[in-house]
Amino acid sequence: MPGNAGTEQTTTVIIGTGLSGLAVAAELCRRGVDSIVVDGLDLLGAAQPANTASLQRCDAADSVNIRERNEILRHLRNYAASHDVDVRNTTRAVQLTMVNGGSPLASAPQWEVHTPTGILVADHIVLTRCAHSQLRRMINDFGMAVGRNLTAAMRAIGIYLVGVGELITPSPKEVLRQAKTVGHAISARVHPDTVAYPATGSFAALTCQALSR
Repeated sequence: MPGNAGTEQTTTVIIGTGLSGLAVAAELCRRGVDSIVVDGLDLLGAAQPANTASLQRCDAADSVNIRERNEILRHLRNYAASHDVDVRNTTRAVQLTMVNGGSPLASAPQWEVHTPTGILVADHIVLTRCAHSQLRRMINDFGMAVGRNLTAAMRAIGIYLVGVGELITPSPKEVLRQAKTVGHAISARVHPDTVAYPATGSFAALTCQALSR
């Protein structure tokens, strides 16, 4: 069974080690919020067995953005390495479970991300590169009414989306915007009495440069 080697506690688990995942991790790092980044683009409901082949990943098909995406990804990897961001490229998320009694009515549910080497327990989950239709099915499995606003429904239970699209992933600039927004939202929950401080360092320069193009 996945997760039989031990349990770790963190503030945020980011599922996806690509551009979207690293962009959020960098935002959280500069805001002083702990995170662990793991691989895995396919997610399941709480009661389902691990079967990551059941959900399809959403791939970017626009070749115009490939060079820009690769350049930003290179900078993000350098940022993660230089700031000791906990990126686990060889650890895959295979199951997501709501805890706190499993009740979707809990005001602040915690989450367990099951991996082959252990369980990661977190207050916040960031998902990357899954189709909206798949995420709607997942949240329905948790007994939540999605409604028309998928993003709001997921945020209400501590799940955030970055780089998620129905057909293809957003542009690199849009991913950076989403990462900044999600980083701010999680930071505001973790540090509600702290005034947000401006971005500094190489990631700030990278973000400004990308968004100005």
